[in-house]
Amino acid sequence: MDTRTLNDLTVAAQGLGCMGMSEFYGTGDQAEAERTIHRALDLGVTFLDTADMYGPFTNEQLVGAAIAGRREDVVLATKFGNERRPDGSRVGVNGRPEYVHSACDASLQRLGVDVIDLYYQHRVDPSVPIEDTWGALAELVQAGKIRHAGISEAAPDTIRRAHAVQPVTAVQTEYSLWTRDPETDGVFDVCAELGIGFVAYSPIGRGFLSGQIRSVADLEEGDFRRVNPRFQGEAFQQNLRLVDRVRELAEGKGVSATQLALAWVMARSGTEGLPTIVPIPGTKRVSYLEENAAAADVVLTPADLQALDEAAPVGAAAGDRYPDMSSVHV
Repeated sequence: MDTRTLNDLTVAAQGLGCMGMSEFYGTGDQAEAERTIHRALDLGVTFLDTADMYGPFTNEQLVGAAIAGRREDVVLATKFGNERRPDGSRVGVNGRPEYVHSACDASLQRLGVDVIDLYYQHRVDPSVPIEDTWGALAELVQAGKIRHAGISEAAPDTIRRAHAVQPVTAVQTEYSLWTRDPETDGVFDVCAELGIGFVAYSPIGRGFLSGQIRSVADLEEGDFRRVNPRFQGEAFQQNLRLVDRVRELAEGKGVSATQLALAWVMARSGTEGLPTIVPIPGTKRVSYLEENAAAADVVLTPADLQALDEAAPVGAAAGDRYPDMSSVHV
C-alpha cells in the first residue's frame, strides 16, 4: 500500500474503519475482527480508525488487543466528544477541556498504548468555544499523549478557528460517490488552503455502493442503516438507480462496484485543487478487507472519471445522511 501525507502525518493511502466490528452494523465476531485487523496490517493498511463511543468503549479495547505487539506498524486514530455511558445511552456532545483530558486518558488505557497518533474531536460542541477545546488538544500534544489532532464533521469557519490554536492534521467527514458535500460546502476549500488532510469515512456509502443491499430486509435487525433516511422509501429506490449505474461501470471495467467507488475517492486526492484524501472503508471481515485493499491498484482513466461524475453527480443521492443532521457541519 502506498502512503499519503495528511498535513505532516504520513499514513497508508487507504485506512481501515473499525467501528462496525463492535456496533451499528449488526452482530460482530471479535475473532474475525481481530483477523481482519491483522490482515490489514499485513497488506499495509496500517491506518486504523476507532473512537471511544463505538461499543461504547469496546471497539478501542478490540483494536488495542489486535495491535498488541505490533504498535510500531500502526498509525492509530481515535476520537472523543460523543459522550456515552457504559450501558450505551447517549449523554451528548462534550467539548469541555476537562473532558478532553479525561477522555484521552481513558482511551490510552483501553487501547493499551502510550500515545495516540491522531486524536479527533468527533463532533463539535456548540456550547463550548472551539478555542477552548483545541487549547486542551494542544496541551495533550505538549504532554506527549497525542501526536496530532483532527476534527470530524466541522464547518469551514470552525476548522479555521481550531487550526489557529493547534494545527489541524486531518478533517474527517463522510465522502463518497453519493456524499460529495465537501466539494461544495467549503470543507475541501479550507483544507486545501491550510494544507490539512482529509479522511473520508463511509467511502462506499455505508456499504450501499457495493450494490449488495437491495432492500432493508438485507440488513440485520439492529443495523442502524434501517433507520437511515437514505435507506427509506422513495429515497432508497432513487439511490438504487445511482448504485446500478455505478455497478454497470464497474462491470465494464472488470472490478467490483466497491472497488470502483473506492478507487474514485482515492483518485480524487490532490486533484483539481482538492486536499490529500485518504479513505477509511469500514469492514469486519477479512474477505471484504482484501477486496477494499485491492482497489488501490485500480487505475481510472479520464474517461472513467467523467463517466462516474455523470453517474453520481454532486447532490445525486436522495435523503439526509443521518436521521438528525444537527451535529454535522457545525
